[in-house]
Amino acid sequence: MQFTHSKAISVLAAMVILVVAATGQSKHCTPAGGMLMTNLGAVDPATTMGVATGDLKGAVGATILSTEVNGNMLIFHVQHLWVTESGDTLALDPATATTTPVAPGLYAVVSYPVHLKGGWVSTPEQLEVLR
Repeated sequence: MQFTHSKAISVLAAMVILVVAATGQSKHCTPAGGMLMTNLGAVDPATTMGVATGDLKGAVGATILSTEVNGNMLIFHVQHLWVTESGDTLALDPATATTTPVAPGLYAVVSYPVHLKGGWVSTPEQLEVLR
């Protein structure tokens, strides 16, 4: 399937609310919150650029690597890019966003696990998106 759902990704990126449980050297988890908002097509039709607010504020981007249809669900395979305001780079594994249609041309995200594989924490963490 050729990527044709730019509005769905723009809505998806704008609606992502992020809660992070970060493990420090003390092994004490601390919740962190914020929001990501990006504009699809900032670089090319499959790439977003935008900002992160909250505890991990900075610049964010994502590239849609591929899409697939599974029944009535539209699935996006995404590579995220994130640099915090202090200049730390967060390394993230490729993620999968699963959406379902709610109106013609409009999709709601139903699953979007994101895995932080390195950067400002000493061990990899799972980011809980849309909690």
